[in-house]
Amino acid sequence: MTEPTRPLTDDQLRALEEEYDPEARFRTVTRPIAILSGIILFLLAAYHYYTAGFGIPRATTHRGLHMGVSLFIVYLSFSSLARNRHRTDGLAVLGVPVTDWLLAIGGAVSAFYVPWIYAQLQFRVGNPLPLDIAMGTVLLVALMEAVRRSMGWPLPVIAALFIAYAYFGKSMPGILVHPGADWANIVNHLYLTSQGIYGTALGVIATYVFHFVLFGVMAQKIGLGQLFIDLATALAGRFAGGPAKVSVVSSAMLGTISGSSIANTVTTGALTIPAMIKIGFKRHFAAAVEAASSTGGQITPPVMGAVAFLMVEYLGIPLRTILIAAVVPAFMHFFGVLVQVHLEAKRLGIRGLRQEELPKAWKVLREGWLSVFPLVLLVWMLMSGRTPFLSAFWAITACMAVFLIQRVMASGAIEGVKETAAGIYEGFVAGARQSLAVTAAAALVGVVIGVVTLTGVGFKIAFMVTSVAAGWAASVHSLLAALPFELFSIQTLTLLFTLLTTAVVCVLMGCGVPTTANYIIMVAVAAPVLGMMNVEPLVAHFFVFYFGVLADVTPPVALAAYAGAGIAGANGFKAGNTAFRLSMGKALVPFVFVFSPSLLLVTQSFTLPDFLLAFAGAVLGIVALSAAITNWLLGPLLLVERMLLPVAALMMIAPEIISTVIGAAILGLVLLRQYLAGSGPRPEPVT
Repeated sequence: MTEPTRPLTDDQLRALEEEYDPEARFRTVTRPIAILSGIILFLLAAYHYYTAGFGIPRATTHRGLHMGVSLFIVYLSFSSLARNRHRTDGLAVLGVPVTDWLLAIGGAVSAFYVPWIYAQLQFRVGNPLPLDIAMGTVLLVALMEAVRRSMGWPLPVIAALFIAYAYFGKSMPGILVHPGADWANIVNHLYLTSQGIYGTALGVIATYVFHFVLFGVMAQKIGLGQLFIDLATALAGRFAGGPAKVSVVSSAMLGTISGSSIANTVTTGALTIPAMIKIGFKRHFAAAVEAASSTGGQITPPVMGAVAFLMVEYLGIPLRTILIAAVVPAFMHFFGVLVQVHLEAKRLGIRGLRQEELPKAWKVLREGWLSVFPLVLLVWMLMSGRTPFLSAFWAITACMAVFLIQRVMASGAIEGVKETAAGIYEGFVAGARQSLAVTAAAALVGVVIGVVTLTGVGFKIAFMVTSVAAGWAASVHSLLAALPFELFSIQTLTLLFTLLTTAVVCVLMGCGVPTTANYIIMVAVAAPVLGMMNVEPLVAHFFVFYFGVLADVTPPVALAAYAGAGIAGANGFKAGNTAFRLSMGKALVPFVFVFSPSLLLVTQSFTLPDFLLAFAGAVLGIVALSAAITNWLLGPLLLVERMLLPVAALMMIAPEIISTVIGAAILGLVLLRQYLAGSGPRPEPVT
């Protein structure tokens, strides 16, 4: 029996999150700086809370204010080197190096500059003054350094390469050549227009995402996260491999209020990973289950991180349409992890939790039902067509009201009010702090988008990718021509190879770039590729988004898996490989909804028969692939069965009816053989 791991303390969990999540690596500061930062962060959160309910000011002013304040606090909160965040070298003021003060003030002033000259902006665009160029240069430098400190090197390097591409356009090879632009024109486009830094990405963070991050923090404050974990334990804990299924179900629930893979892994993994190890799962598998489940938070409505709101802006469709479209794919991800967990538990003979180890579902709901009210209110308002920021305003207000009721009931009227005020202050500060890194990243991604619009490189890449995919498709189609029937059309094969190429690029890009930034870049570069293949815009956006999320569990940079491995005391790379394997359902589903858009429910081509066929094909395909990976269905698989089931899975997700029928027939034959032969030797249950 596996030696159980000891549960980690809160301090250990916080240290673990800081180790694997660059956005949580805040420097140790002096008390005056802590007070100053706390007050500014609280005021920033209060400003956003007020504007969400009573009206948002002019876009450029709102975005500039949000970015300027965020940049100022980034330089007070993040050290230039992660290893030096607990000490200060060189000349410092109040414990913060002078260079950081200069960067903080320079970043804030250059961010406020564009809103300040807004009335004259129409005369400056295309004809910038030297001061405009200087301010734009300062902001670019401040943004790159802020993102490097808070998120690492990859995104600043990508931004620098795109700027170099814009500048050295005449020297580029082949189809990538373009006239080029001098520094003044580059800064003019990136700084003074809405196509760059002050563009859609920053606007979405400042207008929508901040409010939902704040809601998630406040929802955790009133105990909604713990309620989800307890409820999942009561519902799923009794079945085979109980704690692993609790991990999947609780992560799915927690994903409705939190879009952070690493934070979800640490929050739920602190309880589920030791429990999984205790009943017999290997350490790396326990870490992988939690990591794979927690990445689903980014694709689970209604929060979905920042991407749902970016889709609203890019596609010009209501948020409720995005949320409805996300329901079935999110279900498929968690279903895929759950199937593999179940088969692994059956293969190893691992029991569920005993009755005395389980909380009572009715008791959990009776004691915590009030915590669910803000989430229900949020979903109701979003589905009824209210604006996202107004919905978030009332949901945050409901969280504060619930928190007040809880504190008064626990501590009495006077103490309860004091505790509520302190809790709201802490929640607002924590929510604002969580938005710092993503704000800087969104502004820097605006640089990438600006270069794409300035040079037109997105369509050039699209042409290259589709040309290569068409060549591969023609070669494969000629090989399949010997069959007595057409298994795949040339159009289907071309689309398949285009999707495979796009998916690989998304995953590789996501290995060093946060999900939101990855999505924005891939929408600019990869979405035109799928558009040339007549893929509906909503489907194309979901495709690149899903594969960007997959990077959180894809070695060598599988940060969520490494965080889970830290809790489990397991090898991080091994946990990452296993988490990637557990996420195969998420990797399959995007191909399904590209070939069968009805799976997203709200696409132009939706029909009920198409949806039912796609849904059934996806479910059966996930079961077949999970069985092949786990080497267990009703019992252990023969080698030939293990080789055939992945083929069956791929055939069942294809749009051609012949391939779907063949795939289902293969799965049916394997099931029949196992049923007739019996389920094979059963291992002794682990107790």
